[in-house]
Amino acid sequence: MNKLISVVTPCYNEEDNIADIYQQVKAIFTHLPQYHYEHVFIDNHSTDHTVAILKKLALHDKNIKIIVNSRNFGHIRSPFYALLQAQGDAVISIVADLQDPPTLIPEFLKQWEAGYKIVVGVKPTAQENFFMAAFRRLCYRVFSKLTNIKQIKNFTGFGLYDRSFIEILRQFDEPYPYFRGLVSEVGFDVLEIPYTQPARKKGITKNNLFTLYDIAMLGLTSYSKVPMRLATSLGFILGAISLVVSIIFIFLKLMFWNSFGIGVAPILIGIFFFAAIQLFFIGILGEYIAAIYVRVQNRPLVIEEERINFE
Repeated sequence: MNKLISVVTPCYNEEDNIADIYQQVKAIFTHLPQYHYEHVFIDNHSTDHTVAILKKLALHDKNIKIIVNSRNFGHIRSPFYALLQAQGDAVISIVADLQDPPTLIPEFLKQWEAGYKIVVGVKPTAQENFFMAAFRRLCYRVFSKLTNIKQIKNFTGFGLYDRSFIEILRQFDEPYPYFRGLVSEVGFDVLEIPYTQPARKKGITKNNLFTLYDIAMLGLTSYSKVPMRLATSLGFILGAISLVVSIIFIFLKLMFWNSFGIGVAPILIGIFFFAAIQLFFIGILGEYIAAIYVRVQNRPLVIEEERINFE
């Protein structure tokens, strides 16, 4: 019996790309007759014609399965939920904007058949904005230093995952999961296949500095205690420096009572400096508290409005 491969594509306002990604995936599996496949699209409550296009395609191709969310549940929860709905012996995650090349699917399957449970695409180079690329590289460097598990550099989630890995994900019960960290945390051997990420040709990207910041903070609060311990250490260090500076100023004032003046500038600079340090670490503390709050709420990843072609 042929193995079933699930291809999962999250989408939001991708009316310009959705038919193209469907056609390219279909063409690839036409040349892979040893596999059955299903293409699971999860729509995050698009406001354009994405859902209408998907429904039209699904009328003529039962390999297409559609989940329509009742509202936009964000770029973290919706893709993860879709992975859990896949029923294949292996699951391939690929975005709708064609920046993850479907041409890598045969190589993913080849390495999976060779014994790798996880095969991922990594993008050491990408045709993207210089500042976005620099920000990504900075995030990868910081994460590699701060987190307590090995992170896969230049990895966005594009890859193939064995069914055994998906079953483990179901056990985590994560209300706001950091998927890239979970891939490393499970501990399976991961094969990395490099590719050059092409520029988006159609539509407008949904990724921006806010979404990158959200992912960065999620990874940091999920897999690192360093920021909180840094706050404690910095508090001791700044306290010691303040004590030394105070002793020096007192000594100078006693020695040069009439000529030595502290002045207003050092006081103002000191106040603003310590206030900035406090606000920074209060913000870090707030991120950890917000992460705890999300876990305590334990709300469902998404709420479905409609399912199509699921039996």
